[in-house]
Amino acid sequence: MIDPRTSIIKKRFSNIKRIIAVTGWKGGIGKSVTASVLSLILSKKGKSCGLLDLDFTGASDHIILGAKNIFPKEEKGIVPPEVNRIKFMSISFFSDGKAVPLRGNNVTDAIIEMLAITRWGRLDYLIIDMPPGINDTALDVVRLIDKTEILALTIPSVIAKDVLHRSLELYKRLKVPIIGIIKNNLSYLKKTGLHDIPYDDKLEAALGFPDKLLKTKFSRSLENIMSPLLKL
Repeated sequence: MIDPRTSIIKKRFSNIKRIIAVTGWKGGIGKSVTASVLSLILSKKGKSCGLLDLDFTGASDHIILGAKNIFPKEEKGIVPPEVNRIKFMSISFFSDGKAVPLRGNNVTDAIIEMLAITRWGRLDYLIIDMPPGINDTALDVVRLIDKTEILALTIPSVIAKDVLHRSLELYKRLKVPIIGIIKNNLSYLKKTGLHDIPYDDKLEAALGFPDKLLKTKFSRSLENIMSPLLKL
């Protein structure tokens, strides 16, 4: 039986020019910070931008953006609230600060529901903060949103590099465009053929303060990387 919500999802995303899923295959590598800061950069450049946090068990974009005392409005669906001119949607609005214990088909159902009820309107960019790994969430996103592009994040580690390679091969087989690979140097800088973001010891203190985030070395490096990739 075909889920009628899938046709609604196509309509919800029909007025979004580009959809970029920020993904990585290990936890704690800076994926949420990258997705959030990229949204801030795009907004600063005058682009209409949305941010969707799909990490159901570890949603953290609301903390990074300092999103407090906001909640979606119900109007023929759910209208995302705005944070620093970014339309923002997250499971954190409904989880009361707790992890969401979803498994298997329940994960897919929750993703379909969130994608179907959220009214993004017209956007230049929608940034999706993906959970770690290639799992139900990742596969559902590329299946349900046919315009999805991948921005991959990794760290300077032999294990992470190997997992990255295998994961990118899967996305290539699924014919999902990969717009770039960023190596986030959490502790040191080791040059490779990837786009490097140097370690920034002031980044942690800027979390929760968008104006400070945009002034960090992390933000400047990310902007320099993404500008040619997105032709900003």
